Amino acid sequence: MIKVNKLGILLEKTSLGFENAGVLNPGIIKENDSIHLFYRAVRKGNFSSIGYASLSSPFAVNERHEQPIIIPEFDYEKQGVEDPRIVKIHDTFYLTYTAYDGNNAHGALATSKDLKQFTKQGIITPQFNYHEFVSCIESSKCFNEKYLRFYKLFKDRLSPEAIEKLVIWDKDVIFFPAKINGKFAFLHRLYPSIQIVYFDNVEDLTKEFWIDYLFNLNDYIFLDTKYPFEASYLGGGCPPIETEDGWLIIYHGVEDSHVGYIYHTGVALMDINDPTKEIGRLSEPLFSPETEWEKNGYVNNVVFPSGALLSGNDLYIYYGAADTKVAVVSVKLSELLKELKK
Repeated sequence: MIKVNKLGILLEKTSLGFENAGVLNPGIIKENDSIHLFYRAVRKGNFSSIGYASLSSPFAVNERHEQPIIIPEFDYEKQGVEDPRIVKIHDTFYLTYTAYDGNNAHGALATSKDLKQFTKQGIITPQFNYHEFVSCIESSKCFNEKYLRFYKLFKDRLSPEAIEKLVIWDKDVIFFPAKINGKFAFLHRLYPSIQIVYFDNVEDLTKEFWIDYLFNLNDYIFLDTKYPFEASYLGGGCPPIETEDGWLIIYHGVEDSHVGYIYHTGVALMDINDPTKEIGRLSEPLFSPETEWEKNGYVNNVVFPSGALLSGNDLYIYYGAADTKVAVVSVKLSELLKELKK
């Protein structure tokens, strides 16, 4: 039995201009003895930047900056830099985020040596319009009709001219915190599943790379929909956590219900050498929207995990609540692994 302790709200919006509409979906990392929290800050009009706070303990804010640490600078992110996740590989921090221009959502990367200054590396996910995407997917081996669902959703809503300008949405880009078999790896979400990418250098992620990848997309499926709580679609959550039993994966699953979409938190355990091999997976959510502030907000019925911190046997999961607040739960790692290995 896994006991989930909902510790409550860690951050709320303030009167500051850059975060006066909401705070949500944080990335977190511990470096030396300091805990660093990077969160999505939203100002009125749905424009997002990334705010920063330091924690004195897993559930206590020490300092919170009054200005964002990362802001939109380029056309591809002019309406928002969203949903940061962060890991450290060797001596470099890799912060991934969703770059949103008002129409298109891409996975983007920024790197840092000191967690203070970040260098943007640009978009690292495929930049195909939907006709190009459909051509690749329909020609791929083991073609699955569900990968066209998102395209069809937009096709019914937009004009042919608008469809031509719409680029495939690719969100929830999350680096593994270590190389796998000598290669960098990250998770991403081409609706409605989670996929994995292996590469040597960011420069390798060319259009030719992605064409070949999409032709063989079935080989890169990481997690697919399986249980009722994730039947509509799923996506990445926290950066993978390396354990002695495998990679611990905390993700979000979406259920389509009579009250609309409900976002749940799911957990899986994957093989340490081949993360596409599933060892175990919870058939029920680890936690779901229950409190008033998880059920009612900018987007209702959302618990969106995006950061995790391990302190001994205590695993703290940081999440966006109803796209309005940052909250925290804790579980015992040993209990979670025991259940997954069943």
